Amino acid sequence: MQDYSKYQDFATQKLDIEFDDIVLLVTAFTHRSYVNEHKKTAKEHNERLEFLGDAVLELIVTEYLYVNFSEPEGILTNWRSSLVRTESISAAAERYQFEPLLRLSRGEKRGTTRARAQILANAYEAVIGAIYLDKGYTAAEKFIQESLLVTFDEILATGSWQDPKSYLQEVVQSKLGYTPHYKVLSEEGPDHEKLFTVGVYVNGKINGKGQGPSKQLAQVAAAKVALKKYDQ
Repeated sequence: MQDYSKYQDFATQKLDIEFDDIVLLVTAFTHRSYVNEHKKTAKEHNERLEFLGDAVLELIVTEYLYVNFSEPEGILTNWRSSLVRTESISAAAERYQFEPLLRLSRGEKRGTTRARAQILANAYEAVIGAIYLDKGYTAAEKFIQESLLVTFDEILATGSWQDPKSYLQEVVQSKLGYTPHYKVLSEEGPDHEKLFTVGVYVNGKINGKGQGPSKQLAQVAAAKVALKKYDQ
């Protein structure tokens, strides 16, 4: 019989939950790669729980925003996107110290920072699915409230819910009458692990540089840098 004591301790200490079926929580932390390496002892990975948890997360966040705010649909949609995006939920998983509980293959343990963030985000949704199945909607709502929705005031205060590229375009056009454009300055690394450096230009002058594993993410990073200039 396998020892799941660290998962039981996590459930009681971090989640304030006594799981009836602790295997659900263990499965929530089990990556597909781990099952492939441990076929005799691990039977199921977390993708089905992630599928369920994603739906529960979106419903609870949507209900929270609907009940507490009267903004138009478009703004509520942007707010919801900022809460449930990979960066937000992987950060919540980090705050709850998910990483030591992840069951990964040896290869995945050596993965990139970006890959690890995605794995943490998937595990967060899978944990929601496990809580929902074992304890119901109210328990899942409590976890989401305490781990994620508590960050919403900061998201509003910093304006991070806005798409940086769209926001930069709005600011620059209103202040200067120009439209920002982006240029790839360099590409480094092998195809499976590219690092792009992108510059954002306004009226022919560079306003910021950003890096990322894709051109799109590098553009977003550059826009964030440029926005700091206009927020001063």
